[in-house]
Amino acid sequence: MDLSQPAADLLEVVALVIRGVSDNRDLSLTAVSTLGSLNRYGPQRVTALAGAEGVSQPSMTQLVQRLEQRGLVARGSDPADGRVALVALTDEGLAALSARRARNARRIAELLADLPEDDVSALGDALTAVLPAIRRRVSGGAGAEAGGGAGAGVPGGAGAGIAAATAAS
Repeated sequence: MDLSQPAADLLEVVALVIRGVSDNRDLSLTAVSTLGSLNRYGPQRVTALAGAEGVSQPSMTQLVQRLEQRGLVARGSDPADGRVALVALTDEGLAALSARRARNARRIAELLADLPEDDVSALGDALTAVLPAIRRRVSGGAGAEAGGGAGAGVPGGAGAGIAAATAAS
C-alpha cells in the first residue's frame, strides 16, 4: 500500500492545525513541548529534555532558565544523585499548559464546527483507530524514567517535540 499521499495529507493537516492554533505566542512551540514532556514524564534532566526537543543542551538550559524565571518550572536535586539537577513542572506551569491546551482545543473545535456531522464522526473514528499506534511509535512505547537516570531521555527524540507541541500548544 502506498502511504505517500495519506502521509502528505496528514502532514498538511498538522501544519494547518498548528497554524490555526498558533495565535498565542506567549511561549514558543519548544517551550510548550518541554512543559508537555515534563507533565507527561515527570522531572527530567536538562540533557534529556534537550535530546527530546532536538536542541543543544545550552539552548535547553537557556529555555529552562526563562521558564524558571516565569515560575513555570523549578529545578531540584535528583534524590538518587544529589549532583544532578532535575527540572519539574510547577503548579503555575501546569495551569499555563492546561489553559493553553483548553484554548487550542476550543480553536480546533471552531475549525471543525461547520463540517458535516458525518465528517466529524469519521475524523473521530480515524483518530480513535490511529492515535494510540502513533503515540506508541513516537514515544518508543514507554514513558521516561521519572528521574531521567544516566543515559535516560524523554522518549521520541526530536520528532516528539512536534507531536507534543501540536497537542500542547
